[in-house]
Amino acid sequence: MTVTTQLNSAEPPRATLAAALASFKRAFSGVALMSGVVNVLALTGSFFMLQVYDRVIPGRSVPTLVGLAIFAAMLFIFQGVLELIRSRLLVRIGMALDQRMSGKVYAALMRLPLRTKLAGDGLQSLRDLDQVRSFLSSVGPTALFDLPWMPLYLGICFLFHFWIGMTALAGAVVLFGLTLLAEARTREPARKANSQAAARNTLAEATRRNVEVLQAMGFGSRIAERWSGVNAEYLGTNARASDLAGMLGTISKILRMMLQSGILAIGAYLVIHQEATGGIMIAASIMMGRALAPIELAIAHWKSFVSARQAWARLSQLLTLLPETATSVSLPTPASTLAVEGISVTPPGESRVVVQDANFALEKGAGLGVIGPSASGKSSLVRAIAGIWQPARGTVRLDGATLDQWSPEELGRQIGYLPQDVQLFDGTIAENIARFEPQAPSEKILAAARSAGVHDLVVHLPEGYETRIGEAGSALSAGQRQRVALARALYGDPFLVILDEPNSNLDAEGEAALTEAIQSVRARGGIAVVVAHRPSALASLDQVLVMANGRVQAFGPKNEVLNKVARPAGAPLKVVAAAEENAS
Repeated sequence: MTVTTQLNSAEPPRATLAAALASFKRAFSGVALMSGVVNVLALTGSFFMLQVYDRVIPGRSVPTLVGLAIFAAMLFIFQGVLELIRSRLLVRIGMALDQRMSGKVYAALMRLPLRTKLAGDGLQSLRDLDQVRSFLSSVGPTALFDLPWMPLYLGICFLFHFWIGMTALAGAVVLFGLTLLAEARTREPARKANSQAAARNTLAEATRRNVEVLQAMGFGSRIAERWSGVNAEYLGTNARASDLAGMLGTISKILRMMLQSGILAIGAYLVIHQEATGGIMIAASIMMGRALAPIELAIAHWKSFVSARQAWARLSQLLTLLPETATSVSLPTPASTLAVEGISVTPPGESRVVVQDANFALEKGAGLGVIGPSASGKSSLVRAIAGIWQPARGTVRLDGATLDQWSPEELGRQIGYLPQDVQLFDGTIAENIARFEPQAPSEKILAAARSAGVHDLVVHLPEGYETRIGEAGSALSAGQRQRVALARALYGDPFLVILDEPNSNLDAEGEAALTEAIQSVRARGGIAVVVAHRPSALASLDQVLVMANGRVQAFGPKNEVLNKVARPAGAPLKVVAAAEENAS
């Protein structure tokens, strides 16, 4: 056996997020440095007013005024350029973070429904990443970079006069208290608004998918009323969160204006008693506004900060639940056996066992039909065999190796799967058959289509294999979608082909093509596993497994098993029908 050593690139999930931020350390350092320069340059207005009132006006010196004005203008322009660069850099950091994390988040999003029940529409993690990127690209982070410079402004206020400094310090303490209040009061409304938005989106998506049912049976208005109720709850919670943030922002703005006026009043008192100059009075008022501006800005954007922080926590939880995995060796293509060893299966996010202690083995060239009454565990069993659901107990092996020894991409090339609920992707028929493989060879696409008996159907379409099928295959009939999906399952001649009720939407011609496809899989040395409710699907199979109540009731040669299960009184109707058809 030949193996190829590969690097294991999997990272611990929290380390992945931390590494994503750490990779922008130099960029954040640059933002911090520019913030420092911007905050120093923000003193320009205060010192300009100080010089004007204390030097220019008493000295009546126009040249000094012109020189100060030109110098101040240059500093203001430089400050504006730095603030523009800082803003653009934060936008680029947000974009780069999205580009770095979006692939990992999307990959986890694909695996999430296979591990747990989804409470919303399943797209929350992508919205979370958007939320984080939007916050980083907004002016909110600039407030966080400006906050550390508050002591500088407060210190200068103390240099002007003790009571000016005390007034500024008292204002800073009050506004900081408002920031803590914003943190305490907006956290829960933001969380509720997020969950209600997810519920609203879920119902809207379900409405879109089931519009034909709603129209045909006339209960669309009742679903609309339900959506209106969910939407009203969301709007109410969002309005309360926005009102709270707006109220705190307004209070902070009013307090800042009052404090600036208070500084002027204290400055005027000090000027009257000849303890300060008019320039100090005006400069202190401007300094006060600059010192408290970062806190006011932080309060105004606190809701988005809380939402971004909650989004980041959810992303951390997602990547913790679904860490990236990587195999250290590349196994050879399976070609001999499939072994199911005592597997028990539970649906994602549930504790109830739907398949218990299933055991059987198949050799190459075998064709297995899985039959039994509804809810007997047939589909759950084949999902575990295909590696879609992880068994709660037991293992599934191909040529002796457990499925987790292959990477998902490598395993996917060895498995063809046709689910009960056929879903195709918006794209051409050729792309769907080829599983969207880049530059897929035409001969492989044609071979899969011919094996599924769908080639003649496709070439009679106006654009042939380049026909775009629309979202979920809406441009095709149910039977056409099922046959295209069968061709997709057969693409690349996978060793294990699993078909879950593959003839549910097929006509006589389609069923004949299905029978030939199963025979061709077996003839080339593959293994076919078919979940069947209609007896015709068993025609090209040589073995049968009977499921009931989540347990394997019988397994063996087809005629032997069908004759056995058809005899007892009360046997499932479809099993009896299958036995009678095969007996005939």
